Amino acid sequence: MFYQLYELNHAAMAPWRAAAESMRVAYRNPFNPMAYTKLGRAFAAGFEVFERATRRYGKPAFGLDTTDIGGKQVSVHENVVWSKPFCDLLHFERCLPSGHKKDPKILIVAPMSGHYATLLRGTVETLLPDAEIYITDWKDARMVPLSEGRFDLDDYIDYVIEMIHHLGEDTHVIAVCQPSVPVLAAVARMEEEGDPLSPSSMTLMGGPIDTRINPTAVNQLAQARPLSWFEENVIMQVPWPQPGFMRPVYPGFLQLSGFMSMNLDRHMIAHKEFFGHLVKNDGEPAEKHRDFYDEYLAVMDLTAEFYLQTVKTVFIEHSLPKGEMTHRGKLVDPSKIRTTALLTVEGENDDISGLGQTRAAQTLCSSLTDDMRMHYMQPDVGHYGVFNGSRFRKEIAPRILKFMNDHGKAAAKPAMRVIEGGRRRMAASGK
Repeated sequence: MFYQLYELNHAAMAPWRAAAESMRVAYRNPFNPMAYTKLGRAFAAGFEVFERATRRYGKPAFGLDTTDIGGKQVSVHENVVWSKPFCDLLHFERCLPSGHKKDPKILIVAPMSGHYATLLRGTVETLLPDAEIYITDWKDARMVPLSEGRFDLDDYIDYVIEMIHHLGEDTHVIAVCQPSVPVLAAVARMEEEGDPLSPSSMTLMGGPIDTRINPTAVNQLAQARPLSWFEENVIMQVPWPQPGFMRPVYPGFLQLSGFMSMNLDRHMIAHKEFFGHLVKNDGEPAEKHRDFYDEYLAVMDLTAEFYLQTVKTVFIEHSLPKGEMTHRGKLVDPSKIRTTALLTVEGENDDISGLGQTRAAQTLCSSLTDDMRMHYMQPDVGHYGVFNGSRFRKEIAPRILKFMNDHGKAAAKPAMRVIEGGRRRMAASGK
């Protein structure tokens, strides 16, 4: 009943949130003399901190309406080009000038680990001037009716394969953090089956390929408890009246608690400083705080089967590096990858996926020649800095784009048609 109690508490706080917001507006009103005093600003700041700390944050928008190409601003349109019950594929369509060169076609597989795909807004924004960007927009499991069925790790891999097929030849794939394992598995299965639509390149960034290497607090937690503990303590049913009523999930609010507890002192200091900036009427840092936490505190539920299978496969049994991971009953063998170039990227101070965990993919993909592989370790960045921030923009992104341009496949490939369950037939042969 914990999820139901959480919802009840949220509903019970609604009048208090409304009252706090009304008082904040009153104390910030330019016709209120108190608004010009430190005491009045302190009251307004306190009410805002209370309201923000007790609200539920909705799914943020990407808000990428323009990008800069060749020194000129061009408009960008966000379109859904492929859709399934648990995911939409978004395309950031650029209004390109005539005669513009062909840019790499990139599928960014966002993490399905609690936060929305908008967490990668900075990643998309950085790559958009130089590439045709598509991104997985995973759906909140509490919003998916139970009638739509299950969604587990095998389904995730199927989704990745189907999206690559939808995009067609010469697609490049980027997996950020959690999806590194299913993306590597998807490409391995495609390569083993001789799929001519296998990606031109695969970039794995800060992912838990082999969590036995430099285990972090996240890895140690998974190792310290049996799978039954996670099933009994973190899996709950979506309460009424949500569309996903009765669906077993790992709730977003529990995930958020785990995220914040890892750096609780940092978050407390950030909110204290936010209060101080509001009192001082220091608008810019206060707005940066709002922007960050509007994104960070927006979380989504995961299906129970996907979460538990991921914990078991990736963090407890280490199935992929041991050569024991399967997809639909077939072994996942990264050594079968021969035509998809591999780039692995790590952050020196990553406290989520320890140094060396992502690079392990280089060892697993043993059939790739040296000219088809590259590893890059970015100094002085943590997990978030691997895919966002100034060092990503200046040092990591240019390397990714160069790698993709170096390994693009110009040759046309046979047309494919996708069959349910991720199986494929070659239209040319009719098999």
